[in-house]
Amino acid sequence: MLTNKNIRNFAIIAHVDHGKSTLADRFLEIAGILSVGKHESQFLDRNPISRERGITIKLAPVRMNYLLNNKEYILNLIDTPGHVDFSYEVDRTLASVEGVILLVDATQGIQAQTIGNAYKAVEKNLTIIPVINKIDLGSAEVEKTEKQLTDFLGFKSQEIYKVSAKTGEGVQELLSAVIEKTPPPKINNFSNFTSLIFDSYYDQHRGVIAFVRVFGGTVKKGTKLILAQNKTKIEVMEVGIFKPELTEKDELTDGEIGYIVTNLKDIHQVRVGDSLINEKAAEELILQGYKQVKPMVFASIFPTDTNDYLNLKKALEKLYLNDSALQFNTIHSKAFGAGFRVGFLGLLHADVVRERLEREFNLSLILSPPQADYQFKDDKVYEPFVKLFIVVPNSYLGAVMQLCENYRGKFITMDNKNQISITYEMPLAEMISDFLII
Repeated sequence: MLTNKNIRNFAIIAHVDHGKSTLADRFLEIAGILSVGKHESQFLDRNPISRERGITIKLAPVRMNYLLNNKEYILNLIDTPGHVDFSYEVDRTLASVEGVILLVDATQGIQAQTIGNAYKAVEKNLTIIPVINKIDLGSAEVEKTEKQLTDFLGFKSQEIYKVSAKTGEGVQELLSAVIEKTPPPKINNFSNFTSLIFDSYYDQHRGVIAFVRVFGGTVKKGTKLILAQNKTKIEVMEVGIFKPELTEKDELTDGEIGYIVTNLKDIHQVRVGDSLINEKAAEELILQGYKQVKPMVFASIFPTDTNDYLNLKKALEKLYLNDSALQFNTIHSKAFGAGFRVGFLGLLHADVVRERLEREFNLSLILSPPQADYQFKDDKVYEPFVKLFIVVPNSYLGAVMQLCENYRGKFITMDNKNQISITYEMPLAEMISDFLII
């Protein structure tokens, strides 16, 4: 009989293009969910925009059953994006798992999101399994990458796994290590159902479908639940797991990751980071959600056909369900009519949202150039600043410092204990105009 002790919830985190989705493919093949050579590469990247751009833009959960030493395990994997503009997806994922694979490309070494994501995992006290990928390539610098992991992030050499996600070399051993090193979900012994919503989307026939991590109790069809933030009551229409398609199941129990069909038609009632709890659950069982995402750049979006204003509004609301970083307000332009001022996390995020609105909702749009959000108080203008933490090789230190100076950067501090890291303050407008490249 499968229990909490047989469950492993883990994620793959890395810098963009370091091989997360390819590694996920090999795991799915080993678990028998996919047949070798008979599926699209980067299978979990189902969004066509994600495939065309060659980057992951949405977290993707999948459940695998795996036999190790004659013992069956349930492995809940969540593949995550690597680009900084989608780092909030990583935050949502890490709140739902106990362990992570930190993947580093042997041809590129440690990069910005390697460090950023590693720190996020450390903050949440997760088990981290460091892995060097692409060891099959002639340009791979395995020893150099291993030294970076030991020097900068403090791992021991014997803790680091070396794989080729493309060929499958070392992947089976890595999957076994995930089971052995990642702790099972903590048993909370809650008598009432408690879960955290880490993603959601809207189905026109079944309403909002919430992706949840269960932290206590059991839920099944017909169970009455409450959204903790606004006290909205629901009766569960269906529960299930990700195979990776939605697959109905009799119940979800403590430690599992799955989905709940809410039948809610008002998408404003469901917020990522909210707790979905039993009606009898005490207030103290409400789980701590995610930090409110703060937009970094703003742009105005208008429909080319003014009659599409309401369609654009509905599209933004539906997109918000699985992209909680979006913030938008109604505006009016003499030239373009009614539209929305939308906050994004960065330039790539803005471009992807525009493309999703046009392709998924059949809209033709005008997007103004992104800009920072200025404030005017008492005849003074206030502009947003950012604090930049930059890790740079010694050979590029002078050029990078000069770049920061050219963009009104103010030097704060430098640390060259293991690798050189410098900290600057800089106006956000300077960073998003030319300093930051997509």
